[in-house]
Amino acid sequence: MSLAVEHDELVSFRRDLHRHPEPAWCEFYTTARIVEELEKRDVDEIHYGPEILGSERMNVPDDDELGEWFERAKAAGAREEILAELEGGYTGAVAVVRRGEGPVVGLRVDIDALPIQEADADHAPADAAEPFRSENEGWMHACGHDAHATFGLGAIDEVLDSDFEGTLKVFFQPGEEQIVGGEPMANSELIADVEYLIAAHVGLDHPTGEVVAGVDGFLAVSHFRAEFSGEPAHAGGHPEEGKNSVQAMAAAIQNLYAIPRHHDGATRVNAGLVGGGTATNIIPEESFIEGEVRGETTDLMEFMDGKAETVLRSAADMHEVEVETERLGRAPSATSDQELVDVVADVADGVSGVESVPVRDELGGSEDATFLMQAVQNNGGYATYVGIGTDHPGGHHTSTFDVDEESLDIGVEVLSKAVLEAAKRRP
Repeated sequence: MSLAVEHDELVSFRRDLHRHPEPAWCEFYTTARIVEELEKRDVDEIHYGPEILGSERMNVPDDDELGEWFERAKAAGAREEILAELEGGYTGAVAVVRRGEGPVVGLRVDIDALPIQEADADHAPADAAEPFRSENEGWMHACGHDAHATFGLGAIDEVLDSDFEGTLKVFFQPGEEQIVGGEPMANSELIADVEYLIAAHVGLDHPTGEVVAGVDGFLAVSHFRAEFSGEPAHAGGHPEEGKNSVQAMAAAIQNLYAIPRHHDGATRVNAGLVGGGTATNIIPEESFIEGEVRGETTDLMEFMDGKAETVLRSAADMHEVEVETERLGRAPSATSDQELVDVVADVADGVSGVESVPVRDELGGSEDATFLMQAVQNNGGYATYVGIGTDHPGGHHTSTFDVDEESLDIGVEVLSKAVLEAAKRRP
C-alpha cells in the first residue's frame, strides 16, 4: 500500500502543530487547523464545538486564560468562524466518513501539549533549516500529540483513497495530559455506534520500526486539588490565635504517603504540587495540595481516592481548619481486546519500515483514551491501544523530546490498514 498522502505533507502539518502547542481546553489553533484540513477532504461530517462533548468538563481554565489562548490562536492565523464555535474552551473535533454498509470503526488521537519550556539548542525543532520550535514559550508538544493528530488526518486520506465500506469516525480528543477530555467525549452520542476503536500513541520507549498491537497496564487515576483555609495571626506575638493551614497541609502530605498498599494490585499516590502562606511572620491562612492517586484497576484507584479524601479531611480537623477538595481529572483502567490486537498485529507485519511487532506491552501510566475504549467495549465492541514506535532523543515529557518523522508514515499506514481490515469484520 503506497500512501495517498505525501510524507512532506505529513511533516508540514505535524510541524505546524508543533509550533503552536496548547493546553487542555485551549487547543483553539490546533482544532481550527484540523477542521481547516478536514474541510479540504471529502469527509461527510465535521463535528466540533459543544456537540462533541456529552458531559460536563473538568478543570476548565478561567475566562482570562481561555481568552488569552483564544486571541493567541487568532493572531497565529486560525480562522475566526471556526474559533467562534470553540469559544469557552470547547475544543477538539470528530470527523466522519460514511461509505455505505459496514461496521463503524473509530480512531482516537489526542491533540494537547505540556507546560514545558522547549530546548532551544541541540534539538531538531530548533536547529532545522526552517525551525519549528514552540512559539508558545513555556508550552511544548513533549509527548507527540502533534504526531497523533497527523496520524488521524493521514489515516482519513488513506481511507478516502481506498475501497473502504463502512463508517470511520476519527476523534481528535482534547485534554489528555490533564485527563479531562476523554470522559466527555466518551459520553457523546458520536461514540455510541462505534464497533471497533483504535487509539494510538507514538514512542512509549519503542524505537522507529516497532509497533505494539495492544498496550495494556493502564493505571486508573484521579487528580485532586485540596484547599485548606485557616485563620492568620502574628507568628511571634499571638501564634495561639491562628489556625495554621500549612500544618494541616503538611500532615495531609505525610499521611497520604502512609495510605496502605493493596494486595489486589499496584497503587500509587503523589502530592505533586503544594504551596501556602504569605510571609515568615504570619500563621498561614491558606494552603493547597494538587496530587493524584492511581490504581492497577479502577476499583483500586477508587480505594486510594477514598483513603485520600479521609486523610485530607482528618488533617483539616486535626488542625481546626477547613478543606475543600475538587477532582481535576480522572481515567479508568482498560484492556486491549485480543480480537482487535490480532488485526493490528497482522496488518503491521506487512507495513514497510516495520521491523518488529510485539503483540502486547504494559504502559505503566495513565490515559483517558480508556474512557472511549470502555464505552465501545460496554456496547459489545472491541478496542485496542496501539504503540507506534519512534526514535526520540529525550524521554516523554522532557524539553528535548522529538519525533522521528519517518514514524509518521508508519503510523498512518498501520492505523489506516487496521481500520480497513476491521471494517471487513463485525463483533
